[in-house]
Amino acid sequence: MIFQGGFEMKIIVSSAAAMLMAGVATPALAQSFGGPMEIGDGVTLDPIVDLRLRYENVSQDNPVDDADAITVRLRAGFEVKASEFSFLVEGEGTAAIGNNYNAFPFAAEDQNRPYSVVADPENIELNRAQIAWTKGANSVTLGRQRINLDDQRWVGSVGWRQNEQTFDAVRGTAKFGPVSLDATYAIGQRTIFGIDAGGRQAYDGDLIFLGAGIDVGPVKLKAFSYLLDYDDPLFAANSSQTYGLRATASFDVAPKVKLELSASYATQSDWKTPAKDYRADYVAAEASLGAMGLKFTGGYELLGSDNGVGLATPLATLHKFNGWADVFLNTPGTGLEDIYLGIAYSFPTVKVIPGLKASLTYHEFNSDVGNIDYGSEWDAQVGFKLGPVGILAKYAKYEADSFSVDTDKFWLQAEYSF
Repeated sequence: MIFQGGFEMKIIVSSAAAMLMAGVATPALAQSFGGPMEIGDGVTLDPIVDLRLRYENVSQDNPVDDADAITVRLRAGFEVKASEFSFLVEGEGTAAIGNNYNAFPFAAEDQNRPYSVVADPENIELNRAQIAWTKGANSVTLGRQRINLDDQRWVGSVGWRQNEQTFDAVRGTAKFGPVSLDATYAIGQRTIFGIDAGGRQAYDGDLIFLGAGIDVGPVKLKAFSYLLDYDDPLFAANSSQTYGLRATASFDVAPKVKLELSASYATQSDWKTPAKDYRADYVAAEASLGAMGLKFTGGYELLGSDNGVGLATPLATLHKFNGWADVFLNTPGTGLEDIYLGIAYSFPTVKVIPGLKASLTYHEFNSDVGNIDYGSEWDAQVGFKLGPVGILAKYAKYEADSFSVDTDKFWLQAEYSF
């Protein structure tokens, strides 16, 4: 049941109001420190501040209690640039108001409570610490860093959760005319679960991300490979090798009418994991048509199955895919087929609520093998700006058929950054 307690709602409203008032009342501060400041001859300092307050309610048709999580996340740091070189350091801390939620989907000391999961544990950490050389589209970055590749289906920072996923890695990018190259070698994956997660705070291994692309007019083509060899026994089963192709295109089909297309195919198999023997396919296709603020989207995604093993994307920003209820964070052994339709609209003429946007998406979920009807889901959101503060309300409703249980989730969020 959403919004069960009036006390929790009072906390949410008062906390959000305090944050919003602080953001609205300090535009001069944001203007003064929201960009690089020169601190020497050719040397600039750029402060980093990102404050997010969020309420999340999770109601599931199971024996545990509904979750009501109120969390506050602060990222703060700075970046110093001198000519083509830069140094960035950023800390991240997450605090919770109350403990009416379970922060982990696995056993963890002092954190397993009789509530549904909201994967935003309290945490404090060094989020990023990197040095970089950049010249045009060519760059080399060394250290703990954020990596978002393409649509984040394979590698992403999991930015929806309060604690970000980062990588201890070296990454290089280069561009030669229409050809682009991207290569990363990582020795560690810093997860979203933080300091109380034991061995699941981070996973060590040899992680290689490779991409090569070419622009052909309005069409962009890319070949990619992801080689994941985990050392940690807790995560070794996610070792895999993936090879694929991705194509995207954008066309102006009429004045103020744009057609966007994307398609991808990949094959994944076991990699240095004798306990697994499988080869599963990945297929995705999406089309969207936008005109005068209105956008229609339709898509299909298949995470295949072989030998009882479902294709996995353990480095992805999973919340972006297969429904916001997060029922399919782990691909079932029988695979997953997701057919979805969506509509979104931006309201440019509503001057009193700048940046007002709304969207609605429907998903139909089935298995890859076995002809199993998993269930369906509705996702809706509304977002707008209140001064420099972004406000977001989201709702997800998963209706189970032959997988998991009925799940309702609601979020109310305010975020201020410069």
